[in-house]
Amino acid sequence: MNKARRDLKIIVIGLTIWLVAHAAAMAATGVLVAGHKNPDTDSISSAIGYAKFKQLSGIEVMAVRAGEINKETQYALNYFKVPAPPLVKAFEEKQHVILVDHNESKQAIDGLEKAEIIEIIDHHRLGGISTEKPLFIHFEPIGSTATLVANMYWQHQFEIPKDIAGLLLSAIISDTVLFRSSTSTAKDRATAVKLAAIADVNIQTYGLGMLKAGADVSDQTPDQIVGNDLKVFEVQGKMISISQVEVMSSGELLAQKEQLLQAVEKLRATARYEASFLMVTNIMEESTHLLFQGNADDIVWKAFGKKTEHHEVFLPNVMSRKNQVAPPILAALKELRK
Repeated sequence: MNKARRDLKIIVIGLTIWLVAHAAAMAATGVLVAGHKNPDTDSISSAIGYAKFKQLSGIEVMAVRAGEINKETQYALNYFKVPAPPLVKAFEEKQHVILVDHNESKQAIDGLEKAEIIEIIDHHRLGGISTEKPLFIHFEPIGSTATLVANMYWQHQFEIPKDIAGLLLSAIISDTVLFRSSTSTAKDRATAVKLAAIADVNIQTYGLGMLKAGADVSDQTPDQIVGNDLKVFEVQGKMISISQVEVMSSGELLAQKEQLLQAVEKLRATARYEASFLMVTNIMEESTHLLFQGNADDIVWKAFGKKTEHHEVFLPNVMSRKNQVAPPILAALKELRK
């Protein structure tokens, strides 16, 4: 047996031992698998996919969602005929919880402090959650949590059902913007190819259809556009929000710039954030117009080295909030607001 196969076998054995050791405790109360607030396709699909994985492992779990389903995710759910998980807005008593696609309390279902986090599966930065007991965590700096979930099936030699494969593929396509984003890795691409074969879809054809469905914001108000895909971050007691809307063409949306800025300011003022940002990301041109409110011109300058013009800065070759926007903004905030 070569070293790679031996290492893989050790990992699988270790995971199996851990699962068996915790199965009884989990099954006694049931476990919720939850993604983040304002859920995207990765958050919903990874919760569904990981819940199925745990069920195949003999553990009683249920996928839930922390917010409303967006158009892109609904397209995927409809295509593969999978019902949306039930909505949970707050944790009613102490509950065993598995977090997927997030690890920051501000992004989690309300009342997380009442829950017992037993696992975290994620691909983001560490966000400061602390736990009373040891837990299983799996983090990798890749494009999508769904990539991690899919590979856990294969590591345990579980077959991925066709509908689950389709949802996990959808999540990878979404988070990597059909592999255009800087977050995309070779592991994401290889996983997507295998999932597409199981789901029996063409990655490009299906992926463009899904992204187009999600990019249609013609029926949304500025408040909805700002609030649909929003994440909150904390640095040294300072809170900021970064929203993102992905479109095929940014011209029509930017024609509503004043209304969008008003919505961003409404959000910022209501929540008392230090600053609030909206990424208007053009999928086809692979660029972002970053709108913002709050006293943040110095933050934007330090983060991107660009002068702002009426609460806006243009960022070519920028598509990823996780890799290209949040990190420099948070670093600038930390440096400037000591």
